[in-house]
Amino acid sequence: MKDSNVKHIPVLDPDFRPSVRENHRFRMRVEASESVDVTIAIERQNDERAVFQTKVFADREHDQENRFHIERLVKSLLWIKGGYRILFSGPERIGEYLRSLYRPGGKRAFDAEFMGRIYEKEFVVEFRDQRRMPEACERPKKIGRHLDGYRIGFDAGGSDRKVSAVVNGKPIYSEEVVWHPKLETDLDYHRQGILDSLRRAASKMPRVDAIGISSAGIYIDNKAMAASLFMNVKDQKDIKNIYIDAAKAMGDVPLVVANDGDVTALAGSMSYGKTRILGIAMGTSEAAGYIDREGSVTGWLNELAFVPIDDNPKAMIDEWSGDYGCGVKYFSQDAVIKLAKRAKITFEEGLYPAEKLKVVQNLLELGDERAKDIFRSIGTYLGYGIMHYKMFYEIETVMILGRVTSGQGGRIIVEEAESVLRDLSEEPVELLIPGETERRVGQAIAAASLPTLIKDVQT
Repeated sequence: MKDSNVKHIPVLDPDFRPSVRENHRFRMRVEASESVDVTIAIERQNDERAVFQTKVFADREHDQENRFHIERLVKSLLWIKGGYRILFSGPERIGEYLRSLYRPGGKRAFDAEFMGRIYEKEFVVEFRDQRRMPEACERPKKIGRHLDGYRIGFDAGGSDRKVSAVVNGKPIYSEEVVWHPKLETDLDYHRQGILDSLRRAASKMPRVDAIGISSAGIYIDNKAMAASLFMNVKDQKDIKNIYIDAAKAMGDVPLVVANDGDVTALAGSMSYGKTRILGIAMGTSEAAGYIDREGSVTGWLNELAFVPIDDNPKAMIDEWSGDYGCGVKYFSQDAVIKLAKRAKITFEEGLYPAEKLKVVQNLLELGDERAKDIFRSIGTYLGYGIMHYKMFYEIETVMILGRVTSGQGGRIIVEEAESVLRDLSEEPVELLIPGETERRVGQAIAAASLPTLIKDVQT
């Protein structure tokens, strides 16, 4: 990171304290003092683990700063990498503080319970001597880019479901159907909606060789471990095999289910021929996906909505996790609504968040300076947010999507973010907003390309 004294201040949020800048300052001060090495390992499924090394002050006088640094770092690692076991090597007093955070009733009990549930393991924090700390074990996987045969690409969104019939890489049929999955408690509503779309696409081809599904949520071995789409289904255990069961109903064809953020990043990689690409979708929440240098997905969670980017303790709190400064309040329609209040923009009673966003976007089209300030502020957030993400990802390109980036607002966001990155990033980062047609067709092809066929298909 270049000179951290360079300041870009969100016009509507002067108290914003970018985590990346605070981290940089902490590390510079630690390096100029007597320090102690810290190693953190986060273990997840299939014995995979992420390892991160840092330093903290050696003396107890700086323990408050040490604890804050480690707590924010571990929080970021957990939601980016994912895992059910934290292994900590460093000062025992700092490790004990970390353990207190993630025990039942602790400040990060939500995170511990969530991770334990999706990985189906007890969440634990363990101390380790440095000599017993394991090495990193990452197994990136090539996904998608398979274009042979008769394929179905299905994209499950929160307001509509999209499906395409794809023959040898070319979509011959696409359809969008409005649905309301987040409001429905009946599992059969979801099952029938998914099957209806799959069958419509299947009817346009002589056979179905594979099904690829892009869906919001966390998926492990095609199982839905956590998915907001099905948040109101009474028994959450029933949703786990929802896509597996759908594929069986279609003839038990090869199936791959992937997080929609990863599929979006894959679509961008396929469309633009790029790797090291981070996709960020700003809509109801912040969704993300990543394609590495080799064109593979990492198996990480990439749940950037829960990754803190603002160290101001008075920052807006995420209602779900109970934590402050998290990405969801900076890169979603929540950010627009939060900043609209500060810009003194008022809304009619009873409007939904998406409708409030539309009000602000309409004002922007009319040249309202207050609306411009909202998107300028989000752009500044984004520049600093990308710099923070660069601590964990190797990033060459960031693809920006979602309804918050529609129209003139998206262009303002990119311009402001680019200004921050020019001043602070050691290496150039390209920001892209794909066109609507390119995005939809690309997403369909990317989803359909996920499975590998059992045998070569003669077409």
